[in-house]
Amino acid sequence: METKLKRVIFTCGGTAGHVNPAIALAQLMHEKDPETEFLFVGAERGLEKDLVPQAGYDFRTVHISSFHRSFKPKEIKHNVISVCNLLRAPGEARAILRDFRPDVVIGTGGYASFPMVKAAAKAGIPTAVHESNMVPGLTTEMLEPFAGCIMVGFEECRQHYKHPERVCVTGTPVRGDFFTMTKQEAKKALGVDDGRPLIVSFWGSLGAAGMNRQMADFLALEAVKEPFHHIHGAGKSGYPQVRQLLAEKGVDLGRHPALQVREYIYDMARVMRAADLVLCRAGASTISELTALGVPALIVPSPYVTNNHQEKNARVLEAAGGAVVLLEKDSSGQTLFQTACGILHDEKRRAQMETAMASLGIRDATERIYRTVLELCR
Repeated sequence: METKLKRVIFTCGGTAGHVNPAIALAQLMHEKDPETEFLFVGAERGLEKDLVPQAGYDFRTVHISSFHRSFKPKEIKHNVISVCNLLRAPGEARAILRDFRPDVVIGTGGYASFPMVKAAAKAGIPTAVHESNMVPGLTTEMLEPFAGCIMVGFEECRQHYKHPERVCVTGTPVRGDFFTMTKQEAKKALGVDDGRPLIVSFWGSLGAAGMNRQMADFLALEAVKEPFHHIHGAGKSGYPQVRQLLAEKGVDLGRHPALQVREYIYDMARVMRAADLVLCRAGASTISELTALGVPALIVPSPYVTNNHQEKNARVLEAAGGAVVLLEKDSSGQTLFQTACGILHDEKRRAQMETAMASLGIRDATERIYRTVLELCR
């Protein structure tokens, strides 16, 4: 008989890239067995406190926070609070375990994962950790001695762990709606099926202001001949900035229907499915989507993240031949435009990049993670 999971704790937080894989796995587990109960545990102030209840799952918190590398009075005060939280969190974690009595505890990143996974391991409860970045984050490094299994996105990740025998390559979950349409169906739905390639660009929130300035230059160059369709997600604060910069350059988007600047790309699954080239950062969720869809990318990793993990993510795609990587200090609207043209005007090169990107993709990542957890709980 197959192992049945009655109660599962997911512990995650900080970013959507940590929370969404957990929600995707919970949804699959519910499909497999509607009687399974779930509890999510995160931090009080993390993004998870909003995302998890919106997805319909129970949520509890532990007091946990980061440490800042600064001796400013404000940062010292923050670190004192973090020390207090570090002493308080283990007791809170043990109490949650006693109340819920889980069959397994799964951590998907964020500081809240540490006290929950460690407490579960000490209590003899099976534990698993999913790390979506190429190199392990601080929390994953600290949990490696306690986790029964560490699940990663790529085979290349294994070399970064002290116990590679406990590492399983599962991929990172991608939402199912990314695969409901073919590329041509997505292009037709967006009205970009006239034979011109589609560029999609978005830069997240960290450092997006600088990249939006570069995209204004990029769009102005495109406006001369409109060789491509282009959908750019500028962000709430970036949207008026890009429009203003384009106006200063004499570009009226109303006269260039192939060029779209949006505040936010709400239909990201459809837009990414239709894309021929994506210009973006190298967050773990974006990397998993690019590889699952087999879309070539021009990546400018964010230099503002911990441990420079975005560049390390991007270099994996570059080494495989699926992406071109530019560091932000070397990037400009002109450079991005010339590089994009070099890819999109060379059909053979673009096809090779598509094949290379797809070779890294794991479309059934959620199912693989589910099977790995079942095996762990036998």
